[in-house]
Amino acid sequence: MTDRSHLERRRKLLTATVTDFDVERQRAFLIGVVTSTSDIPEAETSIAELALLTDTAGSVPIFDVVVRRDSLDAGTLIGRPRAEALAQEATSLDVDVVVFDRELSPGQQRNLQEIFECDVVDRVGLILDIFAQHAHSSDGMLQVELAQHRYRLPRLRGQGQMLSRQGGGVGGSGIGTRGPGETKLETDRRRILDRIRKVEGLLVDLVGDRKTRSKSRRKAGLPLLSLVGYTNAGKSTLFNALTGADVLVEDRLFATLDSTVRKLALPNGHDALASDTVGFVRNLPHQLVKAFQATLEEVGDADVLLHIVDASDSDPDRQIDSVREVLREIGAGDIDELVVFNKIDIADGVAVDRLLALYPGSVAVSAVTGDGLDGLLEAALEALRAGTVELNLLVPYANGDVVARLHDAAEVLSLDHDQEGTLVTVLVPAADVGLYEAYVRS
Repeated sequence: MTDRSHLERRRKLLTATVTDFDVERQRAFLIGVVTSTSDIPEAETSIAELALLTDTAGSVPIFDVVVRRDSLDAGTLIGRPRAEALAQEATSLDVDVVVFDRELSPGQQRNLQEIFECDVVDRVGLILDIFAQHAHSSDGMLQVELAQHRYRLPRLRGQGQMLSRQGGGVGGSGIGTRGPGETKLETDRRRILDRIRKVEGLLVDLVGDRKTRSKSRRKAGLPLLSLVGYTNAGKSTLFNALTGADVLVEDRLFATLDSTVRKLALPNGHDALASDTVGFVRNLPHQLVKAFQATLEEVGDADVLLHIVDASDSDPDRQIDSVREVLREIGAGDIDELVVFNKIDIADGVAVDRLLALYPGSVAVSAVTGDGLDGLLEAALEALRAGTVELNLLVPYANGDVVARLHDAAEVLSLDHDQEGTLVTVLVPAADVGLYEAYVRS
């Protein structure tokens, strides 16, 4: 009988040999760890996602295994005997990189690399690698660089062979070796610390620029709908369908990393702004959330969050919980939320009906076919109205620009004229009431 006290499940993902792949694609061995049998289903789901992340990073998941231990080992996480046994198996499979579905301490990572005699990365390093590939804007690259430097700094000791390789793309580089401004990090700790301080200063300026843009948007009176959701939920496809934009759409995790803002037309004839930003993932490392605070702050500026969920996923409830956890962490947990179940063109109809019943007020759409988009816009308008205030204004004729702005950025309910000026009854976002206080009729 197989001893399942340590290995709860092992699975060969691919049977092809290394010659079946581009030689630049690393062969990856995935390891999950649990301390309770009850955690195994969650570990199964998580390591399946790790395989997708590994593929997105440019490597080929060859084999995965879930290790159960009564307690985690301080030196190697899974214990040296188990690590040595798995190292033999990894060697027989001609593995290039071992990926752990947990965060490893610098010491654990060094010890495991000595045992496996190949690169060992954890979930944090893997996600950082993907971010490095998908950041294209200057602010996105700065945020990735800061996160990478903070992650790698305590790992310099004993990491020379892995970190001395130059980054800059998928070809010829492995997981954890890419990134903007990549240098031989292990040779100059002081330079890394200096660079961290410089990037932190640049990001402070970046946050200031974002706040200035936010104030300008508020002055224009355009409400903001932020699309949030689990990575690969179809946010960018839906964003393009709603705004006519051409944001990159790929069937890969974290295809979108840089935030994009575009106008969209609401059913009442007025415009709103929509933003598409980085997708979330379960167990998103805190340091990544912190590093991307500048980008994620745009989510916090939203009037309404459009929470996009993949209705065809096997566990959409877990994805919703993971996204809401990150929203709370960035201070956006109290913003009004409209749950949007996407991909109904490929989802089971009964499952979609269950989700709609479970999340009152939610809507179901297909960004690909366009089904349900009109209903989504109507629901978004109602959600925006829920955060508005009705004002009765008297605007002097000398301030005609204010009336024009109300037509563009608010919902005018009635309009009349008298000797003193224009009488307007209007719905404005609660956050914009201060812009019109001088014109409120007593």
